[in-house]
Amino acid sequence: MAADFSHVAANVARVRERIARAAERAGRRAGDVTLVAVSKVFPAAAIRAAYEAGVRHFGENRVQEWESKCGELDGLDATWHLVGHLQSNKARRAAKLFHYVDSVDSLPLARRLDVAAAELARTLRVLIEVKLDPEPAKSGADPESLEWLAGSVLTLPHLDLQGLMAIPPFLDDPEQVRPYFRRLRGLRDDVARRLGRPLPVLSMGMTQDFEAAIKEGATEVRVGTAIFGARG
Repeated sequence: MAADFSHVAANVARVRERIARAAERAGRRAGDVTLVAVSKVFPAAAIRAAYEAGVRHFGENRVQEWESKCGELDGLDATWHLVGHLQSNKARRAAKLFHYVDSVDSLPLARRLDVAAAELARTLRVLIEVKLDPEPAKSGADPESLEWLAGSVLTLPHLDLQGLMAIPPFLDDPEQVRPYFRRLRGLRDDVARRLGRPLPVLSMGMTQDFEAAIKEGATEVRVGTAIFGARG
């Protein structure tokens, strides 16, 4: 029996209300925050339900998983983000499948994406993922090398560097996560100033802490569980 995703529309409405309230408390407009629905492990039917509820940006963690379901979603006027760690040997497939790669964490990966985008005669929007959590399993560029990496990516003609992304530690109290979001914003501001180039996008905040991220300047929040439900 096909899974029932009738709950998705109501969940999307609740998430948008939370975004609006958080933005208002921060003196910002809700329209300045893009909702990226993270649909990893959920089928095409769940994505379609969110699309019908008005979501237009979707995030996937793995190239192979997105390959297995994107054919069922042909024709949707949506923007597809790769938000998970990308291995360099999958760069060509990612450049073909996604509009945005939000997890660039090294210059070799960026160069491979640039070559792949050139072969496709397109420009690929990218974000640099910054490692703010010292946990060894977490990916991301070292903050100390961020200016060098950003400057190098800006020289690649088929990549459009728009900003930064980070995944902070998972903490029960969202207020304890705010310093990580604040640090990412500070890093973005500093690098943009040093390079003389605006970096308007800050992708930070997930289901458990996106309100705190909005207070600290997030322009994109990546929400999965609050939209689709718990992952099995």
